[in-house]
Amino acid sequence: MIIAIDGPAASGKGTLARRLAAHYGLGHLDTGLTYRAVAAALLASGASLDDEAAAVAAAERLDLSALDRETLSAHAVGEAASRVAVMPALRAALVRVQRAFAETPPGAVLDGRDVGTVICPDAPVKLFVTASAETRARRRADELAGRGEPADVAAILADLVRRDARDAERAASPMRPADDAVLLDTTAMTADDAFAAACGIIDRVIR
Repeated sequence: MIIAIDGPAASGKGTLARRLAAHYGLGHLDTGLTYRAVAAALLASGASLDDEAAAVAAAERLDLSALDRETLSAHAVGEAASRVAVMPALRAALVRVQRAFAETPPGAVLDGRDVGTVICPDAPVKLFVTASAETRARRRADELAGRGEPADVAAILADLVRRDARDAERAASPMRPADDAVLLDTTAMTADDAFAAACGIIDRVIR
């Protein structure tokens, strides 16, 4: 069982993916963290963020069980990840790693930008989770405020709009719904609402 969940930043796909993985007894992988892990490795080693060979080598050494979400969520790591993520050779290397994780029994829930279109195009369940940019900005601000960090909603909104454009317009694996993905708009949903809706979709596929 492979569940592919794609969508823009702060749409709620990560929270949903983790809950679904726990509910169905599957592994979980936030594919975005793999790019952040590569970027963090390059930063730590002093390698150039334009060194594609070093990025591929870092990808091939990745330990998916050791991805630290809190450390990898640092803003500097995110900015570095956006630079390395455009490298075709790195994307190909990470797709191999991500696909191997997904195909390990009993299966997995993967969330990211190109899971249903590139990493697991044959996944039996594909969701594209979205929400309005304004709603996503408020959610991200609430998340930051909950951690005691500054949260400027206008600045967050501008950053999300830029990221959406960059993710959708990049040449390598642009963010888009797979042709057979089910669209789940969480703008007016709570996390529990989104989870219930996703379970309904998945249970119909299982049946």
